[in-house]
Amino acid sequence: MMTYIITILSTIFVVSFVGFSSKPSPIYGGIGLIISGGVGCGIVLNYGGSFLGLMVFLIYLGGMLVVFGYTTAMAMEEYPEVWVSNSSVLLAFVSGLIGEIILVGYLLLDEGDLEFEVVITFNSEGDWVINDSVDSDLIGEEAMGVAALYSYGYWLVIVSGWSLVVCIIVVIEITRGN
Repeated sequence: MMTYIITILSTIFVVSFVGFSSKPSPIYGGIGLIISGGVGCGIVLNYGGSFLGLMVFLIYLGGMLVVFGYTTAMAMEEYPEVWVSNSSVLLAFVSGLIGEIILVGYLLLDEGDLEFEVVITFNSEGDWVINDSVDSDLIGEEAMGVAALYSYGYWLVIVSGWSLVVCIIVVIEITRGN
């Protein structure tokens, strides 16, 4: 059951990014980002990262979408273009979906059995092992997630904060005009 949930979430994740990359209007690009952000948080939650999923959901969907809302309102068109109104945009969207179907079909039907193989390997996965004890029944995953984020993932916090600062400066400069 978990494999099917991850497969469905991953498919929605990729389809929303294909929809974002072939966006005909800023409104639909923002919708694609909202869907992909929410589904990405669901994938992280499904793998047991409740704190990381919550943090991404709060920071990305809570903070960055305010910026997307303001920029979309500034770039609002009277009649926004949809995916089917332009043949080249529709062709890009359909070709992206066909490429995804071919890739998923290749991964599913490889060697005749219906087992998933790990496509990406994690080289430093041992760094994220927090508590490997069989005696303890209850582990505070959120507290361990905070500890891991600020100890092993300090560079991620720094890059995320710097990215948010750069994004808000760019939006302020764009909306300020000349």
